[in-house]
Amino acid sequence: MLEFASASARMVNSRRAMAECLEAALGEGTTDCDVVVVYASLGHDYATLADEARRLAPSARILGSSCCGVVGREGVSESMHDVAVMTIRGADQIAVAAVDGIFGETSFDKAAELGRQLRQANPGITMVLFLASGIDIDDDQCIAGLESVLGPEVTIFGATSADTMKGIASYQIVDSEVFEHAAWAVGFADPSLDVITQATHGFLAVGEPMVVTKSEGNRIIELDGRPAWTTYTERLAMPATATCGDTIPVGALAEALAPDLAEEYGNPHILRVVTRRDDDGTMHYATTCPVGTELWLTVRDEDRIFADMDRMMASMTEEAAGRQIAAVFHADCLARGRFMFDRVMKEELVSRMQYPLSADGVVPPWLGMYGFGEFARLGGANTYHNYTTAIYALVRSTADTVEPS
Repeated sequence: MLEFASASARMVNSRRAMAECLEAALGEGTTDCDVVVVYASLGHDYATLADEARRLAPSARILGSSCCGVVGREGVSESMHDVAVMTIRGADQIAVAAVDGIFGETSFDKAAELGRQLRQANPGITMVLFLASGIDIDDDQCIAGLESVLGPEVTIFGATSADTMKGIASYQIVDSEVFEHAAWAVGFADPSLDVITQATHGFLAVGEPMVVTKSEGNRIIELDGRPAWTTYTERLAMPATATCGDTIPVGALAEALAPDLAEEYGNPHILRVVTRRDDDGTMHYATTCPVGTELWLTVRDEDRIFADMDRMMASMTEEAAGRQIAAVFHADCLARGRFMFDRVMKEELVSRMQYPLSADGVVPPWLGMYGFGEFARLGGANTYHNYTTAIYALVRSTADTVEPS
């Protein structure tokens, strides 16, 4: 039976920050485990974080990601020196896989390779925590690649790594190495566990759509017959010299959902982010974007953001009723963090997601990050999202409960 524990800290010294997290999660002198998942802001030295984790947990696989802030049991923090960890024990019910060199054109093949590694290590996998580079990959193809090996019935949840909204470089940790274009996955094969995943954004599409008139995979070359970046920035009333960091907070793009999916989602559109642009005006989209796709600009609706959060949490708690929350993994768009909300609003949002999943006021083991994108089911299918809060609650029937760490 898998056991989870978590902790987070804000500390400049990377070695001390990792030691504090592991000791807080597992107790001083008992920090060894089978997997340590690490989310850390860009102010940290990722190689040092990995080295200290391996020293304190010599049996563990170390997997990590850069991000723009963390959310733990202790709450939310978005400084340059935040670290959060989730530890996992239960080696016979875990599989770990990693690949390097994941880009838009290699996303399917690299994700399929991850799936093969996972299946070979443990054919009983029912759910996968997936983390990939957040810049210049095709997330639809990542899902398709994993499903080509594991099948669509295996739930994929997770995130893509981030920098500080610059779209320049993000980082992934695999054991003792640090990468910029890697992906890793943790497969879970605990028959007592189910995972409940949902995502919500609360934005509204506005105006007339732009139409993709030339594209290749996840690269949008033209919108409305003109260089994509020129058209996009003009619609945002920004100069063509604007950076991705300028556009991400205000430039969410919306694609229309089918009516049945819109009803489940609570919104008629799913959102997408642009994380990179080329000098010729080509935009790197988060998913495959075929010619003819209509893309709307959006505005955030704060009342709707809170209302949709409450609706999502009510649905999740109803689905989890009568079962223990063994752990919660959480991915939030960095544009929903300090770049969008003031501190009071941000903390209220986190409170609204954590309180319903708590027991007697105690938050379960919780690992969240502000990244570039989120994976959660929609319409019964594994789906990639942007600009959402995505919650992944691992639940266990009360007959199989163990006390959370």
